[in-house]
Amino acid sequence: MAVVLGTEGYRYEVADGWAKLPPGYEFNADVAAVGVDKHDNVYAFNRGKHPMCVFDRDGNLLRSWGEGVFVRPHGVFMAPDETVWLTDDGDHTVRQCTLDGKVLQTFGIPGKPAPYMSGEPFHRCTHTAFSPQGDLYISDGYGNSRVHKFSPNGKLLFSWGEPGTDPGQFNIPHNICCDADGWVYVADRENHRVQVFDGNGKYESQWVNMHRPSGLYMEPRNAELRAARQYLQP
Repeated sequence: MAVVLGTEGYRYEVADGWAKLPPGYEFNADVAAVGVDKHDNVYAFNRGKHPMCVFDRDGNLLRSWGEGVFVRPHGVFMAPDETVWLTDDGDHTVRQCTLDGKVLQTFGIPGKPAPYMSGEPFHRCTHTAFSPQGDLYISDGYGNSRVHKFSPNGKLLFSWGEPGTDPGQFNIPHNICCDADGWVYVADRENHRVQVFDGNGKYESQWVNMHRPSGLYMEPRNAELRAARQYLQP
């Protein structure tokens, strides 16, 4: 019997065995994050020997990349400019890549985490998001209780958050996204809530009564496209 998930207009049937992996390929149990490009190709960021496996919509493997680059895949953000932002919490970095795997730029020092709970970027960072104004937000993460805001030219503007359960505090900020108005949403996983901030890190609200929220998604807007393009180096 097919498994159907979701409610109302968002109901999905589980397609077992959809991803057709050739001999020698495996996900090693964990596909940490998934993205989809405008051609409906699916990017499976996984913890096997081939970190990024790219499939067509029918599950046929098109290519793989990232071997020898990524240590522990964690987050995928598909930018509207057709680049992909990949967060590696084992390597303490965020890399902007082309869809065929060329690294355009790297945030953080590979293999060199900031001191544990220091608040400095990065210690096991988790995800990225763009604001409509072109700013970049990075949630950080397992070894920090912090969100970092970067300017379009890559300058660290400021950070906010500390360990705890009060508003504006975090216990594993696991995912992050922005809406079209610039509000910032943080999946505060071990506090079992989503916190909402303005673009300057001011606490506004929170969603509670949920269990370990791990992923967030906002539908891209034209403003996000303009923002993402500012990070694409020539």
